[in-house]
Amino acid sequence: MTDLEDAVEEFLDDANYVYSEYEQGYMDADAALSVLEGHLDDLREEYEGKA
Repeated sequence: MTDLEDAVEEFLDDANYVYSEYEQGYMDADAALSVLEGHLDDLREEYEGKA
């Protein structure tokens, strides 16, 4: 796998974890969105670094 593929896989795993935590009531909507935003920023940085 490439670094970008690894980054996408990591993002998807992290996003699934956030959704799971939210659905189970362990995380409120604001916290979930904040965490997802951070993961998106990480993914964007990896993508832009490879562009």
